[in-house]
Amino acid sequence: MSRPMVRPGGRSARVQASVHTAVRELASEVGRDALTVPMVAQRAGVTPSTIYRRWGDLQELLSDVAVERLRPETAPEDIGDLSADLTAWAEQFLDEMASPSGRAYIRDALLGDPDGSNAGQCSAYAAGQIDVILARATARGERTPDTETVVDHVVAPLMYRILFRPAGLDAAHARRLVATVL
Repeated sequence: MSRPMVRPGGRSARVQASVHTAVRELASEVGRDALTVPMVAQRAGVTPSTIYRRWGDLQELLSDVAVERLRPETAPEDIGDLSADLTAWAEQFLDEMASPSGRAYIRDALLGDPDGSNAGQCSAYAAGQIDVILARATARGERTPDTETVVDHVVAPLMYRILFRPAGLDAAHARRLVATVL
């Protein structure tokens, strides 16, 4: 059964933060495949039952951590025109998602997501970044495609290639996709 991963406050937020930190530290120290719920619980200072009650199982916990790690930390760079802004964003998106850690986070986000809510959240992160870029361009008087068009013609092909056909995938490919959508 999937549990909704809401942004809690107070003690619940502290538990989530300590468990997420424990997962990231332990994955770095012993490797993701060696992680166990008791190991994470001990490091986080909580009981295993707390983790099972909140996340259900290790895969759902890894999925929750992955979605949090895939959240953009900053707004997209404002270079000054739509083409440059969207190209810089697409290249950075590709670089981050196609990296070994990015691919692992994508895999974890999707594996522990039986209802598709994590995939939707990750998609919303990308769409939100695109919204910022398009709003800036519109404010400058530039003509822009809509967000869904950019998602369909830039993000979707990049994700497909990252997941299923990574050979030969490079920044030039991202630039071609952006040029085509514009």
